[in-house]
Amino acid sequence: MTNALFKKRQSRNRHRLGTHGTRPRLSVFRSGKHIYAQVIDDTQALTLASASTNEKDHKGKGYNVESASSVGKSIAERAKAAGVTQVMFDRGGYIYHGRIKALADAAREAGLEF
Repeated sequence: MTNALFKKRQSRNRHRLGTHGTRPRLSVFRSGKHIYAQVIDDTQALTLASASTNEKDHKGKGYNVESASSVGKSIAERAKAAGVTQVMFDRGGYIYHGRIKALADAAREAGLEF
């Protein structure tokens, strides 16, 4: 039941994002051990930048707020290097709290606008 509710929240969020223009989408996936972020251009079906706690250069644990904020900083830097400054934040079906909020706040501080 919880997976069905998650998929319902996820599709509702993506539907709202799809109706708001042509900006790339900052998509977040959270697992038990890691957090992943991608900047996706849906018009070309292309990933412009990505970052995660699963990368070799990432230090520390992957499942805490500090790690999520470091992923937010690195995704913002990589997106700006790819020429993207404005994105739509796709939190998926996750609640905007904890690691998701930390990632979003760090990305905003590093220069992404959403």
